[in-house]
Amino acid sequence: MVLAALGVVKVATAEQIRQLMCPGTAGAQTVRNGCLDLGRDGLVESLGSASRTNAAGNLVSEKLWNLTGPGLEAAAAVLDRPVREMGGTARGAARSGAKHAVKVTDTLAAFLQTPPEVTRPVPRKRPQPVPTALSSAPAGNDPVALTEAAQERPQGLGQIGSWATEVVLPVSGTLTTPGKNSPRADAVLTAPEAGVPVMFVEVDNGTENPLVLAHKAGRYREFFRRTVKPPTPSPNLHTQTGNPVPMWETLYGPLGREGYPPLAIVFTKQVGPAAMNSRINNVMRLAEEYWEGQYCEFATSYGSHERDGYTDYADAVPILVTTLDRLREHGPLGQVWFRFGHPTWQTLADALDNPDDERAFRRRQRRRDQLREQEERQRERERQEERERWAAQEAAAEAAREPDPVCQECHGPLESSPFEYDPREEQAPPADGVHCAGCRIQLAGPTSRFGRVIRRLVNGDE
Repeated sequence: MVLAALGVVKVATAEQIRQLMCPGTAGAQTVRNGCLDLGRDGLVESLGSASRTNAAGNLVSEKLWNLTGPGLEAAAAVLDRPVREMGGTARGAARSGAKHAVKVTDTLAAFLQTPPEVTRPVPRKRPQPVPTALSSAPAGNDPVALTEAAQERPQGLGQIGSWATEVVLPVSGTLTTPGKNSPRADAVLTAPEAGVPVMFVEVDNGTENPLVLAHKAGRYREFFRRTVKPPTPSPNLHTQTGNPVPMWETLYGPLGREGYPPLAIVFTKQVGPAAMNSRINNVMRLAEEYWEGQYCEFATSYGSHERDGYTDYADAVPILVTTLDRLREHGPLGQVWFRFGHPTWQTLADALDNPDDERAFRRRQRRRDQLREQEERQRERERQEERERWAAQEAAAEAAREPDPVCQECHGPLESSPFEYDPREEQAPPADGVHCAGCRIQLAGPTSRFGRVIRRLVNGDE
């Protein structure tokens, strides 16, 4: 446990290692004993001390433990990592009190929220002759107390092996020889099993100017923008063979969503709410160009004056902030995150979401299209109903209309159409209401013999 913890955080007190790895032990003396045993084997050493305020409000000084060269190799074996990825031994930080490193370790403990588990005594190489007083923590041989303590602790995120500290992110150069202005992440979390493929963490002790802290986000974006050729074709990389891919994706794998990995800033300095809000607002304002994204606006339909759009976060860094106190009390999965650009404190899942991105716009557009289709179908139904009503009215009028009179002689129309000129009307005798104009002419033909002959010829009479 000691080797794994120091392999990640590099320098820590015995109490911090207990919180990271075995909070179920009665006190930090168990960890101190382990450090002493490892120190006799030349794997760890104590070159400095750190001060903290204990539960009683008293300022106490504790030894800082760090790995030696052989201890670094032993920790690499425990963590199953290549030695070249383990970093240094942090001897200089330990000698100077490691104020920043201590806060980074506290931050990791707040993320992990390691549940207290039942422990059993481990034989010492050199048993302590003087018994140590138990702390207020639940005793290791009391399963009931440990269960209650575990239920009180919020849910954590990841395990000690999910973390790495002081990670170089080269904007140019290589991992071993990074270029100028390359950021160095205080901590990096990789927990894909928990839905967080990668998260970069910056721990702020309140000593840096907000402008410096905001510019760190710009340096992170430079790293995220860097592309390289994929070393080998991989089905996990969403790219075609030979096409450049983001360097961070070759190191940590894809996110499974659009955009860059999140940058979490944890404020550790205990100040009043007004001072903390002021610092957060200053950093948010100064880093706006790095997190705000680009707004794209469109007409909702062809020829429409209604406008809608979405924010494109493809080149924006999701910046989440919280405080160490919030993390300790509610855990990393509670409503402890404020995402720059979001209106309120949120859970990690909600803070990582982009409710105003293209997906939301597409959903709104589909809904608008569905409404337009429904309205068009409704209008077509109304037009069809109107046509059916008109046809029914025409049929009713046609049924109620009296039939046109016919000629009793030829059984044709009694009267000619009012829209067509019939010259026979001028030659025919006056209408009698019984015969049409042609029949009236024939019936009123000449009475002489010659006329009767002509009429018979015309009528076909023999």
